[in-house]
Amino acid sequence: MTLSRRPVQAAWIGGLCGLLLALLLFAPARWLAQAVAQGTGERVLLLQPRGTVWNGSARLVLDAGLQSQDRTTLPGTLRWRWQWGWPDGRPAIGLQLDADCCTRAPLALWLSAGWKGLRWHTGPIDTTWPAPLLTGLGTPWNTLQLDGQLRLQADGLSLQRTAGGLRPQGRLTLDALGMASRVSTVRPLGSYRLVFDAAGDRADIGLQLQTLEGSLLLQGQGQWRGQRLRFVGDARAAAGKEAALANLLNIIGRRQGERSILSFG
Repeated sequence: MTLSRRPVQAAWIGGLCGLLLALLLFAPARWLAQAVAQGTGERVLLLQPRGTVWNGSARLVLDAGLQSQDRTTLPGTLRWRWQWGWPDGRPAIGLQLDADCCTRAPLALWLSAGWKGLRWHTGPIDTTWPAPLLTGLGTPWNTLQLDGQLRLQADGLSLQRTAGGLRPQGRLTLDALGMASRVSTVRPLGSYRLVFDAAGDRADIGLQLQTLEGSLLLQGQGQWRGQRLRFVGDARAAAGKEAALANLLNIIGRRQGERSILSFG
């Protein structure tokens, strides 16, 4: 009796393993949408999900929270695809993101493991996102209601987890182009550049803010270490724009004469 049962048991085990594998490979995209919503407190939503957890698409929505009416939707469709590869000579799992509105080429994010620990890194980045999308993040973006374009560029970024902590490396440039705000009649306010610069021999990220052009002049510098951000800078109006920008300068920082002081951390 015992011998006759073994093939039956093996068949059941094999069937269950096959079922679990099928569920894993063909898990519907809505499962990922539910996980993202729960993990972000329903601040990031993937609506109308299609496909699977591993290869699918949805509409990306940012929601400021249950007590807020601010919600913004990314134009077009966001697509994702998980894959295996060897981007840096080591086996890695990767995530490709592609947005109709914003990515010139799919954005690739990779996670690999080596003797130095886990390493997260990206491929080249060149994406442009609509600034109104920030309104869905809540305060202070829902007050400013920015308009314009946000362009992200980088040759490649990495974050290495070691025994001593996280080690970022790379340079990311954020250009805020043709910016405008609901709280100012001056349109556009200007264009600005924020650079995040991290060297592999230190654990912090340097920040540098500068004005490319415009009526509102911004400048500053700071450091970002872990979850701690320190930034000091100022904002002021270009010649002849002092009266038109007075209200905005009062909102974005602490007034000190003609300047508005920007300080975080």
